[in-house]
Amino acid sequence: MQNYIIRRILLAIPTLLIASSLVFIMIRMAPGDVMLTVLGESMANTPNKDIEQVRHDLGLDAPIHVQYMKFIAGVTRGDLGKSLRDKTPVRDEIKDKLPVTIELAVLALLWSLVIAIPVGVISAIRQDTFLDYLFRSIAVAGISLPSFWLGTLAIILPAIWFHKIPSVVYTSLMDDPFTNIKQMALPALILGTLLAGTVMRITRTMMLEVMRQDYIRTAMAKGLHEKVVIYRHALRNALIPVVTVLGLQVAFLIGGTVVIENIFSLPGMGRLFIEALNWRDYPVIQGLNVVVASWVVIVNIIVDISYGFLDPRIRYS
Repeated sequence: MQNYIIRRILLAIPTLLIASSLVFIMIRMAPGDVMLTVLGESMANTPNKDIEQVRHDLGLDAPIHVQYMKFIAGVTRGDLGKSLRDKTPVRDEIKDKLPVTIELAVLALLWSLVIAIPVGVISAIRQDTFLDYLFRSIAVAGISLPSFWLGTLAIILPAIWFHKIPSVVYTSLMDDPFTNIKQMALPALILGTLLAGTVMRITRTMMLEVMRQDYIRTAMAKGLHEKVVIYRHALRNALIPVVTVLGLQVAFLIGGTVVIENIFSLPGMGRLFIEALNWRDYPVIQGLNVVVASWVVIVNIIVDISYGFLDPRIRYS
């Protein structure tokens, strides 16, 4: 197991390098001058030689491969650079925003699991009944409805009907847990419901496949209780593809938080990413890319390791 984890970590390094290099190049290919971020409105009255001097001081006039190597060297030291807009360390900005995004993603993931797995199991064992059709229809609706549309409705409809809008002033979990959970509940509910549709459908599909296996029929023939067969034998084997899908959905959660955080004014990494794009803040965009890519890689390693615990036949040697 230890050797397997080491190999996976080593294989993750090229993945992170490719992801970081693509983002590094693409943001520099975008039209416009990044010096507008640095100098702002004063750029129009700044002599060209002064503009070029500022560009040189920031290292933006160096060849792109030199800039990239400097960036990678900083990442290996834990230095993600400084924001072009306010000159604060990118690491500190991400450190402040990361807990908000993690909390939202975890709450959404927990909510999706609470809904999706039990509903998927019930839909499978009650195949082609009214409950099955109802749950499948809800799952398709959850997959189809975009998060920005649901989030907008969640703000507009209560404002029209009850004259109430969600608070736009964020409260930290450490400062007031009750107010924080109350504020995070609605965006997490919307984000988790969208994820639950996919997980529910894959749970139902795998449960139907497993329930047709010979060892399940043998367990039933031996007189084991239906709940024991379903939850101890069938569900455990059906969870492997479900866990795989959950690992892949981590990237969806990160992307979903970008929309949800902006709709509900949550000061997380998604909102920071949009602000960095608007300001063409290269270091912040690059730092966020490193954090998100690392997050996805780590989660997928955890998912692969979990296979051995779900299925005793899988061993990493």
